[in-house]
Amino acid sequence: MNDEQVYAMRHSLAHITATGVKKLWPHAKFGVGPVVENGFYYDIDLGDVKISESDFKKIEKEMRTVINRDELFEHSTMPIDQAIAWANDNDQPYKSELLNDLKRSGTTVASDLDASEMGTIAEGDAALDHVGFYTNGDFTDLCRGPHVESTGKVGAFKLMRVAGAYWRGNEKNPQMQRLYGVAFATQEELDAHLEMLEQAKARDHRKLGKDLDLYTTSNLVGAGLPLFTPRGTVLRDVVAGLSNQLRQQKGFTKVWTPHITKQDLYEASGHWAKFGDELFLVTSQETSDKMALKPMNCPHHTQIFASQPRSYRDMPVRYLETTTDYRDEKTGELGGLNRVRSLTQDDSHVFARPDQIEQEIDGLLASARELYETIGMKLRVRLSYRDDSDAYLGERELWDSAQAQLKTAVEKNQLEDFEQDGEAAFYGPKIDFMATDAIGREHQVATVQLDFVQPERFKLQYTDQDGNFQTPVMIHCALLGSIERFLSVFIEHTGGWFPLWAAPEQIRILTINDTVLDYVEEIEAMLADTVLMQPVKYNELRFARDDRNESLGKKIREATGMKIPVQLIVGPKDKESREVSVRTQGGEEKIALNNLTDYLRSL
Repeated sequence: MNDEQVYAMRHSLAHITATGVKKLWPHAKFGVGPVVENGFYYDIDLGDVKISESDFKKIEKEMRTVINRDELFEHSTMPIDQAIAWANDNDQPYKSELLNDLKRSGTTVASDLDASEMGTIAEGDAALDHVGFYTNGDFTDLCRGPHVESTGKVGAFKLMRVAGAYWRGNEKNPQMQRLYGVAFATQEELDAHLEMLEQAKARDHRKLGKDLDLYTTSNLVGAGLPLFTPRGTVLRDVVAGLSNQLRQQKGFTKVWTPHITKQDLYEASGHWAKFGDELFLVTSQETSDKMALKPMNCPHHTQIFASQPRSYRDMPVRYLETTTDYRDEKTGELGGLNRVRSLTQDDSHVFARPDQIEQEIDGLLASARELYETIGMKLRVRLSYRDDSDAYLGERELWDSAQAQLKTAVEKNQLEDFEQDGEAAFYGPKIDFMATDAIGREHQVATVQLDFVQPERFKLQYTDQDGNFQTPVMIHCALLGSIERFLSVFIEHTGGWFPLWAAPEQIRILTINDTVLDYVEEIEAMLADTVLMQPVKYNELRFARDDRNESLGKKIREATGMKIPVQLIVGPKDKESREVSVRTQGGEEKIALNNLTDYLRSL
């Protein structure tokens, strides 16, 4: 199936779901039922009846009855007043509300429903006097399609979960039940997806974050504000260190900026108008200045650049700063480390001459590729362009030039890419790196952005070789992006079995009895003098000793449960032969003590 056919199949299954629910609960009232990634959902109001997972089997049975009847999906249209009467006669108040809004506004898109939802409602485009319906068997629904030809052509599906959802996303409206399903063209594809979900459940970073003692949360601190433990902080520092190292090799130097700023800075940059409702506001008891916690760092870095005269000989100027920013995300969207209110960015900015753009982007693309090759994730890139809306700042000609230069850089670096309009930042187009994890999921990670707008708004200048003032180009780059979000991806990609260079505790020494403690001290002295040179230089080994009076089996189980990548087992025979037993995920082997450092560096 192509993408359009899969979309029609999943949309048809949303209607079949509603058909089955209506059969079981004739009083059901329906909201909208759009297609989503890998499946569909339908918003349903059953009054006091609550759907649970125990109901899925009987709903699926009714759905399969509809599928086995192979009912045609028959399309029809109706004048909007007649459609409103239909909704009222059939006790469908949510459909009636949508139709009345459509009649009043004369448009198919309402501010509190996204386009995919509205696509299930209206027939055609703006200023309509007719709306579309689809009928299968004795069930009719307000819809513009598309659908498959008949109910028997919908592939394989499974109902997955039910969740609460406020009607039209407004907490002041009634809460409905959102019934989710997944759907694929074949049973084999569905089975593969369900297996991936089982693996994802086992790899969930929220579970592993607790099990491996990486981070915690506190109601007293607040939602979306994770607290990293000593082990989690090591992990943060090591991956941030790799990012810094890769950029410093390209000539970036560290800067530091404060966490609060005057509102004026973001008004000048344009962020206040675009993202003012996402800012945490700060009140001073000393001045009347309107302040905010910084949500990003680029405006601050412009002020460092502007702090002294710049010549074309000084260019490019490269800054990096790994720092925490703050955004007032909606409470309902917060989850684990994926979406937080305190996000740490490995941020960097280049101020360059136009003739330097290509070489700077090449360097950043190379750094991003090296980082994700080290992590073991396959990359492709999304060229994120502007669309035709008025949501962007700057002249269209500059945008066209910037987008063309990014496309050229990606092609020159032979990166697999795809283009997507409407995904650009408001100030410029982006190269977004999309990384595929160990179970096949794709995540947006690093980004490189070209910006002609902020240098103009801040009146940044350098003098060219003729003594004339010119405006630099600004290039934004974050290799990890949000470190918190990156860690959620990294934890799930590895399943908590971090590579040796990144593991919070790299080595645990497990003793068989107390007769080997002097030999263990010798081993510890050797480990203390050993550093890993790749991929993070001067990465000192992190090790601990378990010499408790417990069985070796228990010690191994506990070390394995904490996913310690290297376990050194030391017993009397090892002491006598000047060896250690090295246990890793790959198995167990004997290593001579004088070869241990080289062995560890080879892992």
